[in-house]
Parts: sequence; structure tokens; C-alpha cells
Amino acid sequence: MSQSLTDIILHIVFSTKNRQPWILPEVEQELFQYICGVANNLKCPVIRINGVEDHIHILCSLGKTISASELVSELKSSSSRWIKSKDDRHRLFCWQAGYGGFSVSRPNVQGVIEYISKQKEHHQKISFQDEFLAMLQRAQVEYDEKYLWD
Repeated sequence: MSQSLTDIILHIVFSTKNRQPWILPEVEQELFQYICGVANNLKCPVIRINGVEDHIHILCSLGKTISASELVSELKSSSSRWIKSKDDRHRLFCWQAGYGGFSVSRPNVQGVIEYISKQKEHHQKISFQDEFLAMLQRAQVEYDEKYLWD
């Protein structure tokens, strides 16, 4: 085959360092737009992004020339530098070291879009830690909980 063709949909989840409530309402949408711009520049268009004060969910199409870890690293480092430059209130902003990445089959994309869209309502009932553990268990991802939270 003379060309590379892919259809890899990725649900990415990561939190702020120690789940600090650093994603403030006044910067949230601008942060999400910035992250979408970085992803688009990496040829990984965002399908849906949303979150709450301590974590975000990104549903995107993974480009054919970048790995999931490279994408997440670039999203986190670029957005962290950007938000710190906003003003002194954000100078301590930092993302956690790790992330969760989950493949999404094409027939399940709409359900994940709806799930991500309802994050604020969802987190009135469940913590990020409980949500993330449930996601790992549902995806049958092996983990050691002592290394999950930073």
C-alpha cells in the first residue's frame, strides 16, 4: 500500500497536578480553544473537549504521524506554558505527570461526545478519582493505584 490511512479516535483524560482546582471559569474556554489549536496543528483534530476545575477530557482523531504520548506531551506542555503566561494567578499551574488514553470505536463516538459534554453535571455526583478508576476498569487497563495520583 503506497499510503497510510488511519481512523484512530482517542479519548484522553488528564488532571491538574494534585487535582488542584486551577482551571478557572474565566480561562476555561480560552484554554480549551488553545488546546484545540495545538491539536489541530498536530493534525489531531478535536471532536469534543470539556472538563471541570481539576481535569479535562479530549476526544480527538489521532493523526497518522504522531503517537498518543507525543500528542499528550505537546498538549500539556504547550497549554501549561500558555496559561502561566496569562497572569500571576496562573503562575503555579501544572498538569499531572500521567494521562489516560482510551480508544473509541466509531459507533461509540456520539456516546463519548455526550459524556464529555456533561462533565460539570457528572462531577456533581462523582469525583475525578472515582470516574478515572471506573474508566480504567471498564477498559480493563491494569494499574497500580499508588502511581495513579500525583
